[in-house]
Amino acid sequence: MAFILQSVLQAPQQLQALSAHAEADADLMQQVLEESGKFVAEVIAPLNRDGDEIGAKWKDGTVTMPPGFRDAYQAFWQAGWPALACATEDGGQGLPAVLEAMLYEMLSAANHGWTMAPGLLHGAYECIKHHASPELKAQYLEKVATGEWLATMCLTEPHAGSDLGLCRTKAVPQADGRYALSGTKIFISGGEHDLTDNIVHLVLARLPDAPPGPKGLSLFLVPKFYGDGTRSAAVCERIEEKMGLHGSPTCVMRFDEAQAWIVGEPGKGLNAMFVMMNAARLHVGLQGIGLLEAAWQKADAYSKERRQMRAPGGTAKAGEADLIEQHPAMRRILDAQRAWIDAGRVVAYRTALELDILKHSDSAARRDVASRWCTLVTPVLKAAWTDQAFHGASACLQVFGGHGYVREWGIEQVVRDARVAMIYEGTNEIQAIDLLLRKTLPDGGAGLLTLLDELAADLGDGADAVRARGELRRFAGFLREQLLPRATSKEAPTDLAHWLADDFLRAVTLLVMAWAWARIGATPGADSARWQTARGAFWRWVWPEFDMRLGMMAESLNG
Repeated sequence: MAFILQSVLQAPQQLQALSAHAEADADLMQQVLEESGKFVAEVIAPLNRDGDEIGAKWKDGTVTMPPGFRDAYQAFWQAGWPALACATEDGGQGLPAVLEAMLYEMLSAANHGWTMAPGLLHGAYECIKHHASPELKAQYLEKVATGEWLATMCLTEPHAGSDLGLCRTKAVPQADGRYALSGTKIFISGGEHDLTDNIVHLVLARLPDAPPGPKGLSLFLVPKFYGDGTRSAAVCERIEEKMGLHGSPTCVMRFDEAQAWIVGEPGKGLNAMFVMMNAARLHVGLQGIGLLEAAWQKADAYSKERRQMRAPGGTAKAGEADLIEQHPAMRRILDAQRAWIDAGRVVAYRTALELDILKHSDSAARRDVASRWCTLVTPVLKAAWTDQAFHGASACLQVFGGHGYVREWGIEQVVRDARVAMIYEGTNEIQAIDLLLRKTLPDGGAGLLTLLDELAADLGDGADAVRARGELRRFAGFLREQLLPRATSKEAPTDLAHWLADDFLRAVTLLVMAWAWARIGATPGADSARWQTARGAFWRWVWPEFDMRLGMMAESLNG
């Protein structure tokens, strides 16, 4: 992690060029990473199995978390971990967002269920900071920034999933300036629990005179407890029995004329909520990387201990079996996941760095570059690495053979837990549609073509760099000559781009990975066997999918 952050991406140099992070040198960043790893390994990881096997429990509207979860969370926020990247004037530490991102990758790898609780904190903090009234900020901002109080994001309703414009929850103005909030929200992570003394709910709802559709939505804040200690009419009706994430309560929340305050302007609820949603998509992408890392670590360790059959070219004595890691089929599985993890870290850490630059750079041109990267790469990161977390973890289970299918080894939990990340915060198919139909086609591909040019210009003269640059330019030609003219033609079927979207996102993913591996390959110190093995795995077993995706898009375009 440190090699990618400091050597491949040269984060200290980039961050110290920003006045807000002038003191973020390599030593400070290394210290934060080491302390993060220590806390996660000693406090959070040991709770993972009980979280899965015992799980969160609901009774009469109250949720009791698994043993040790509350104590661990209290230690977490009191040590200042949720406040890493929050402003110092709000009770935070003012450190770069990339360090917070790396902390959450570790947390997801160690205990995904527990990590769901603080996972929305920073997005809620940014939402309140930029959109709430001074009175709401005075009461809630620091509590959320420090993590003393946890927060939720209440979007989905029983009849409406990702189509938020269908939300029916109502907010009726009251004489005292508050609103009476009524409606039911489902799939609310951490809607009720005993980790903190209060929970801050951020809820999308509709004013009585609001127009239909997404433009009629406003955002409201309703806490579990008000300042005078009375409890709000935010009721947890039940928690879902899920495939995985048993340590995280997924709640059905009913609001019975709960007294709430508006956040931001009427009808601008989605604008305010997108601050949370975009932060959540980065963190879900990091969940994918962390879960895949967890699966790889388990499988790699098992492959070095367990013996099974004779491997071609194996080293076992006569009459003995070879280690699993010596079998090419298993080595291929492990090395391919390593290629995904390392490239994913380059992409995710750069995304977090670009968020820091977007927020603090004095250069408008540099902020444009950062904005373009975050806009186009965030859906790629969320979709591709959560997809790989599930399928890659399933492949890692294969390394265990029959032992992987039983609970004892823990790999089956990773497979179950990872599956949800492909669904929430916008399904991966929605991310693909977003990338092509909302972020590529409307400007005639100008933003993406510029990003491809920037990636190509970022590479040097090494063999991987030359190869990656050529592929970036080949895809740019495909965009200009085939996809854009056909997909934007008046004669094109109205659903054509929707059929292309998944293949399009996968192709962009592989190009970004090629750029990432070219960057790794050009970094001093990346010539060791550890990096070269993963590099070779990328080009042999991951990259060939690119031509397949181009071929599938060409068939759809010409069909």
